[in-house]
Amino acid sequence: MKILITGGAGYIGSVLCKYLLENNHKVTVIDNFTFSYNSLLTYMGNKNFEVQKLDVRNYTEVNRIIKNFDLIIPLAALVGAPLCKLKEKEATEVNLESIKNIVDNISQNQAIIYPTTNSGYGIGEKDKYCTEETPLNPISLYGQTKTNAEKYISEKHENSIRYRLATVFGCSPRMRLDLLVNDFVFKAVKDGYVVLFEANFKRNYIHIRDICEAIIFSIKNFDNLKNETYNLGLSTANLSKLELCRKIKEYIPRFEISVNEIGSDIDKRDYIISNEKIEKKGFTAKISLDEGIIELKKFYNYVIPDNTMRNI
Repeated sequence: MKILITGGAGYIGSVLCKYLLENNHKVTVIDNFTFSYNSLLTYMGNKNFEVQKLDVRNYTEVNRIIKNFDLIIPLAALVGAPLCKLKEKEATEVNLESIKNIVDNISQNQAIIYPTTNSGYGIGEKDKYCTEETPLNPISLYGQTKTNAEKYISEKHENSIRYRLATVFGCSPRMRLDLLVNDFVFKAVKDGYVVLFEANFKRNYIHIRDICEAIIFSIKNFDNLKNETYNLGLSTANLSKLELCRKIKEYIPRFEISVNEIGSDIDKRDYIISNEKIEKKGFTAKISLDEGIIELKKFYNYVIPDNTMRNI
């Protein structure tokens, strides 16, 4: 297939390109390269890989090229509640309006696989799993923009698959520390301690490579999956922040965990997720939190000798 990835130089896209190319797809990335070109360097020699510096808000250029692809995977986004709060206008333009533009300017024969977020569940009912039928109640601008984009795709483009991703973890050429597992393992390795706010708030997790495997699975089984929304996470990893830190401490025993009962976190999501729908279709996430913690510990210990990654 001819596949376009928007924001393909980012955390997920820079790993996903490898999986798509290994499955003999032709991959084109567009990205504004806010962070770095380095995440895609390994693919430059592949004859099936193309890249173009382009902002998804440049509708004239985007609309000129999107008609040439069989499948579009929109990854360009401002990710996370803090960043979207800081850049509200840009977040709305990139996370929502650019998605509407893509949907409005492709044919129904062109497919979309849209990795969104399960942030839309906001605050779930205690001890009750959120399914794809659970009413959405996003509590941040990030959650709102991604939920509205998902809704727009589902209403306007039946030839699509929408994935509500759990909180992602694992290493990537475009590494991110603002993701909870990545952040807590970094704190364990480099600082030796963490202070938790709302320590009992829960969420679900998934390794970045499992997301890539799910997208490959989706391409191969598109007709059986299309026109549906699926939660995508690791079913053994519905954990509170405190439970996550205790898991990390198993591998980094010096890690000290302090719970602050007074302070608060800007991201107040609290829910547990059922991934049964996609599992019944034949895909199950496999990479455990344990494997991810070991991977991250290795990276932080042996690749990053100091605190130079704090702003990533």
